Amino acid sequence: MIQRARASLRHVLHKSSPLHSSISKVRARHLSSVNVAASLKADDPSTLTCSELDNFDWDNLGFNLMPAEFMYTMKCSKGENFTQGELCRYGNIELSPSACVLNYGQGLLEGAKAFRGENGRLRLFRPEQNAIRMQIGAERMCMPSPSTHQFVEAVKEIALANHRWIPPTGKGSLYIRPLLMGSGAILGVAPSPEYTFLIYASPVGNYFKEGTAALNMYVEEEFHRASRGGAGGIKAITNYSPVLKAQANAKNRGFSDVLYLDSNSKTNIEEASSSNVFIVKGNVISTPALSGTILEGITRKSIIEIAKDLGYKVEERCVKVEELNDADEVFCTGTAAGVAPIGSVTYQDKRVNYSMEGQLISQKLYSTLVGIQRGLIEDKWGWIVEID
Repeated sequence: MIQRARASLRHVLHKSSPLHSSISKVRARHLSSVNVAASLKADDPSTLTCSELDNFDWDNLGFNLMPAEFMYTMKCSKGENFTQGELCRYGNIELSPSACVLNYGQGLLEGAKAFRGENGRLRLFRPEQNAIRMQIGAERMCMPSPSTHQFVEAVKEIALANHRWIPPTGKGSLYIRPLLMGSGAILGVAPSPEYTFLIYASPVGNYFKEGTAALNMYVEEEFHRASRGGAGGIKAITNYSPVLKAQANAKNRGFSDVLYLDSNSKTNIEEASSSNVFIVKGNVISTPALSGTILEGITRKSIIEIAKDLGYKVEERCVKVEELNDADEVFCTGTAAGVAPIGSVTYQDKRVNYSMEGQLISQKLYSTLVGIQRGLIEDKWGWIVEID
């Protein structure tokens, strides 16, 4: 696979089309060296050497789009299976105005990360779980999907091709964004006649602007993220724009993000805008049960397994919003967010603060997760995929 990826990369590097100028401008804002920015504008990104990245400000990445050089694309028609994809330079894609994804939102997204391990090797965290989740979502959205093998190999190719943009150990990660969309033209409401699987990547730091500091959350009562029988349990693109209004309202009031309640009783916590939620009481860690309205987060699943291994009791159940009042800790999890402690939750104008003193259980869980991802702690579950 690696030899094929390198051969594909050499083919792309010898194409004559220049990098998209807007990408160069975005990257230039993040580079303190003029000659590095200039090299990004060159036709051949292979001229960008590791030494030229020495002036890159890895400590202030944040979670902003800074596209890495290469993306991956693969297509198929309705009723067919995906076959061979290819690497190409990051750039705009062409879609018909009547593309199903534009008109009817037939699309899925995923989020994975590549890290540099302590041994310097590139490491992926549970990419097969992303593949399986996309397959489940594709079945719900009447779409074909790449096989687990195709998905994982494509993610490996993207990580290898963009290895220069994987931050140094402990400085961040390469966020990998797979997309599956109905790219074919259609007028009536129906499955697309053509589908595109695409992956791009961007180096990232902390997801929340607070960095590793505790978050301040607001419990939303007017807007809901999902409802029973809908698509809340899959990573559909249509699940994310509806949270923007509530999220913007909360941030304008100084909150980090929103906690959503179930749309039926409006008494149970479900999740945040893009992360799952946990509460801690004594030695018991509880998280809302999967009921079709909550995304089955891969970090959520991993934290549950880590917590059990460390001796905590973990419950997946309905979590009443009133339980926030008596919790010892509250935290959220996600591929982008990692494991983020919540310092306060405001519900019906009542604010509950949580102690950040001492070693938090969330910090212990996060340290274990990061240790596994970086190779500092034994990967007893076989979660890590290393790339030579």
